[in-house]
Amino acid sequence: MAREGIGTLTTITTITSDLLVAAFGAAAVVSLILFLIMRELTSAHAEETMSWTSERVAKTLLVPIMPLLVVFVFIVVAKVLAVV
Repeated sequence: MAREGIGTLTTITTITSDLLVAAFGAAAVVSLILFLIMRELTSAHAEETMSWTSERVAKTLLVPIMPLLVVFVFIVVAKVLAVV
């Protein structure tokens, strides 16, 4: 009887952790897309208006983009390895 409880608990924990990983992965990808859009719009504005402030903001947006790109690459590699 006790063994069934442990198996059920393990299954629930595994499902919950998989859902959390998927949710955080999706949040990271959406954040990356939004930051890339903001950087592109800011760069275009800086180029069009020769605004020093917009150029600085565009360069500063690289700070969150780089770690999110690393996370995105890890997600893609993990998905590819899961299929293979």
